[in-house]
Amino acid sequence: MALDVVDLRDFYARPLGELARRILRAKLRARWPDVRGARVLGVGFATPYLGVFRDDAERLLAFCPAQMGVAAWPAERPNAAALVEDGMWPLPDAALDRIVAVHAFETSDNAVELLREAWRCLAPGGRLIAIAPNRRGAWAQSDATPFGHGRPFSRSQLTDLLREALFAPEGWDEALFMPPMERRLMLRSALAFERIGSKLWGPFAGVHIVEATKQAMRAIPARSARRVKVAPALRPAAVGVPAPAPRGLTSA
Repeated sequence: MALDVVDLRDFYARPLGELARRILRAKLRARWPDVRGARVLGVGFATPYLGVFRDDAERLLAFCPAQMGVAAWPAERPNAAALVEDGMWPLPDAALDRIVAVHAFETSDNAVELLREAWRCLAPGGRLIAIAPNRRGAWAQSDATPFGHGRPFSRSQLTDLLREALFAPEGWDEALFMPPMERRLMLRSALAFERIGSKLWGPFAGVHIVEATKQAMRAIPARSARRVKVAPALRPAAVGVPAPAPRGLTSA
């Protein structure tokens, strides 16, 4: 089931959504502290997070899948958001340096196709950060947040997905250890949950954060040498020489 852009926007306007945005933006900034001169694209519903790169990036774009819908972004500036199909982006090859994917894989009809289009549009050595719900986490079990919709992932499933699209995972992190509840006490304790959870409850985080790089080509494993059986050489039969007559028979 696809998420709707209106529901996503409403979630990030709530206290729980604002808290999730603060935590995940800090994680993004820690992984990419310097994007000066880079061309950065957000895929899925990444607009709540792209602002952290606004002062550094040469260009910021946001692509939303057709089934989700799109809202103008950023506010009070020329629109930089567009509606796209997963496998058809209006960009030339190698047009981007960085891609941030949020609320993208879990509800995509074809996540591999989406990633292959990301691969095409990234420059050589380009990097991608994906934020996806953890199948063991409490956030994936609750439909009160967008991370509870669609397909959650384990680390191994994300690794397989990225490798199938020619990306090499290079760094992992987890976030959103607090329960997805909007009680005041929970919201106040969120940062403490993050500190403690990162040390004690890693497998049960709300989301995975994985950074991957674009591979230039797929590695092809070497085949083991096999012994080939050679057919024995055959002696050619004589041509034009009559066969000897059977013993006991004479010609007329």
